Amino acid sequence: MNPGPNVVEVRSACVSLGGRPIVRDVDLAVQPGEVVALLGANGSGKSTLVKALVGLNPLSAGEVRLFDQPLSGFRDWQRLGYVPQRSPIAQGVPSSVAEVVSAGRLSHRLPFVPARRSDREAVTRALEAVGLADRARHPVSILSGGQQQRVLIARTLAGEPELLVLDEPNAGVDLDSQQAIAETLSTLAGAGATIVVVLHELGHLAGVIQRSVVLREGRVVYDGPPYSSPTEHDAHDHHRPGVPPVLRPPVQAPLDGGSR
Repeated sequence: MNPGPNVVEVRSACVSLGGRPIVRDVDLAVQPGEVVALLGANGSGKSTLVKALVGLNPLSAGEVRLFDQPLSGFRDWQRLGYVPQRSPIAQGVPSSVAEVVSAGRLSHRLPFVPARRSDREAVTRALEAVGLADRARHPVSILSGGQQQRVLIARTLAGEPELLVLDEPNAGVDLDSQQAIAETLSTLAGAGATIVVVLHELGHLAGVIQRSVVLREGRVVYDGPPYSSPTEHDAHDHHRPGVPPVLRPPVQAPLDGGSR
């Protein structure tokens, strides 16, 4: 059965920042309902690529399409939810958790029109999804860094996007929040959401990710079943009873030699 047009399609994409090429000739397609991890070391281009997907980094060459529309002409932004890397949401005007999450409903409301029942219910569902329903009235400033990251995710979920893009949601986040984020994404994936997430390693998300795309020096060097770079942590987990081994298929990367 044809799953329909790709939710994300990247064709020969290149991104240069400050005159320096960061993303080089990347092709990528994400189908409806897929959960895709973009992996790679610092400087590999994964965050630069994901920002290009959501229109924050201009392409120097190539094309990005969202929901079968060219990014240059895409206007239906409420279908897309983007969670950036750690954002200073506790700065500025003091806000409660519910107030921050409510901002995710702005694209569904007319200016100066009070929140409707559907908006309030969407905020409640989003807070429940990230395990912070009991903190709705708390000031964001008193939350831990991991909890603040979950607030950012809830703000995005309140908009009920069809495509969720997250840039390193686990960076600098405590283990409890990593587990909560994994459970949230697992629930969304089970409901058929399309998810693209930037990660250093799969970690708690290993059971959620359906496909890995590994970047090195701005190029895709692997695209296939879930893949995690071998680390000391993974090596220990590999030998612990009850912990499934991490799939590390052999990869002949173009940058490893033998291919130019």
